[in-house]
Amino acid sequence: MSSRVLENDGRTIDEIREHYEIEKALADRLRHASAEERATLYSEVYDELFQRVKHHPLVSGKEQDGRARRVASTIPFLRKFLKPDSTFLEIGPGDCALTFGVAKLVEQAYAVDVSEEIMTIAGCPENCELVISDGSDIPIKRNSVDVAYSKDLFEHLHPEDAALHLKNVIEVLSPGGVYICRTPNALSGPHDVSQFFDDNEPTGLHLKEYTTTELARVFKEAGFTKVIPYVWLKGRLIKLPLWPVVAAESVASCLPRPLCKVVTSRLPLKRVLGRVIAIK
Repeated sequence: MSSRVLENDGRTIDEIREHYEIEKALADRLRHASAEERATLYSEVYDELFQRVKHHPLVSGKEQDGRARRVASTIPFLRKFLKPDSTFLEIGPGDCALTFGVAKLVEQAYAVDVSEEIMTIAGCPENCELVISDGSDIPIKRNSVDVAYSKDLFEHLHPEDAALHLKNVIEVLSPGGVYICRTPNALSGPHDVSQFFDDNEPTGLHLKEYTTTELARVFKEAGFTKVIPYVWLKGRLIKLPLWPVVAAESVASCLPRPLCKVVTSRLPLKRVLGRVIAIK
């Protein structure tokens, strides 16, 4: 059993379990920390994770090929929102490959993360700045960003910090600026390393996974004027009304949990749920 390699991960069961146990303990520290403690704890937790779990895909480079493909497919999507004089912000950029790629298309790019371990990256373009955050603040000039983007970031925030994060994004966005957020949908989760050990709720560093319905609520409460679900299909951006997505999630949530997870993790819902464009 210990030599078995998990599909799409490239690690053994023993390595996954080690990662899970370390991440779960670190996540518990964040879950039970006060707001004041979390101001420094995000950086400490993620730095410790990447220091201790050397086989983590973001550290070992095992995710590099797959990420390169995702970056190549994401840049044409982002072009729909960008101009040569745009300012772009990626929050939670990982290895910064996407931010570096977008920097070639815009006047200024920023990459904001909580971990100095993962942000120690060579080859940063001259018009790109790497910035360390405490987990919710966005320490760059207010009203300066045209397009903010995050993928697999929102679920890592403590639920009590989500509203503050969104308010900070609104502050750095220019009038009419957009925040494109992609996050794993709660109905098909958990999606962190605990998916191999826990059936219903994430217990790793996905501190809360959201439905699109919940995303729309917290984004609007934070002050965004519009929240638009979208589909990126064969090079076309398709914006959707919110109500059919809310209705689909409502129906899916009434199904038995195993069936709900199957339905929401398959096409066409997989291309829609957890993807929103929020407009300042």
